[in-house]
Amino acid sequence: MSVTGVRVKATLTALMSLLVAGCGSSQSADESLVPPESRGTFPVTVEHKYGSATVEKQPSRIVTLGLSDHDAVLALGIRPVGAVDWFKERPYGKWPWTQARWGDKQPEVVGERDDFNFEKIAALKPDLILAQYSGMKKEQYDKLSQLAPVVAQPPKYEDYAAPWQEMTRMVGRALGLPRKAEDLIAGIDRRFAQARAEHPGFAKLTMVVADTFEAGKFSAFTTTDPKMIFMTELGFRPFEPVKALSRPENNVVEVSSERFDLFDADRLVWLNSDLGAETRVRADPVYQRLKVSAEKRDLFITYENPPVGAAISFNTVLSIPYAIEQLVPKLASS
Repeated sequence: MSVTGVRVKATLTALMSLLVAGCGSSQSADESLVPPESRGTFPVTVEHKYGSATVEKQPSRIVTLGLSDHDAVLALGIRPVGAVDWFKERPYGKWPWTQARWGDKQPEVVGERDDFNFEKIAALKPDLILAQYSGMKKEQYDKLSQLAPVVAQPPKYEDYAAPWQEMTRMVGRALGLPRKAEDLIAGIDRRFAQARAEHPGFAKLTMVVADTFEAGKFSAFTTTDPKMIFMTELGFRPFEPVKALSRPENNVVEVSSERFDLFDADRLVWLNSDLGAETRVRADPVYQRLKVSAEKRDLFITYENPPVGAAISFNTVLSIPYAIEQLVPKLASS
């Protein structure tokens, strides 16, 4: 190794020592960050994709590395000190279902999607790290485990494929609040049950949820994607042609317009990823020949203004009530 290489290695080693030492001094919870009603019972051990994590005492400095993990933490009454960004949109604080819970104390951005900034995470001195709706790798887990207990992805599921109920339960266990988490889940289940009871016709209809991120390419979401999970919990049935092409490791089936037959379900919901998406889709001659298009059984919804698309993309204990309120009337009337 060159002299320069030795110096770089020594610098990195020293930095790691400082970061770990700094974090080790923060393991006692800052009680002021945790409301009395959100203080759990400890110690707890949570099984996850890479083994298990034991949380010895009340965590207060929580870093969430899953794209929507912060919603469950907020729902349980604690504000994370760090969160990841999503396409540089800072989604954790912009949506109406979380704004009041964050107040004026939004988290430090510690990465974008699955690209985590280890130094920023360490500087926050976390006492718990959560990575539920995440693609965290084993080497990332090993490195972060030097800082604090890490509850990685739910076991028995592909990355990004665990249902919202299971992710909420895992967060609840990690925070020592399993009963409170179950109460949140039960409340959402009642919301879905009410929607199904009010609209029994949904159960007779097949559904495709689609998006187009660029001209000529179209995506139909599979049954493991949060958006389709939301639709099936409303009662809709997955469209068999899409279901047949689904793979556990992928949440979308991507096609060109020549395979628009895969989208010709009883109902088709498009997410407008940009302002020109609806115009592009409706102008496609193949799309115009679909029955779902000709009979106006398709629906275009936005990610923002209002953020209905974002709500079903998150599909969390906080976003689901908003999504039901905003989307169900549209589905019932079109």
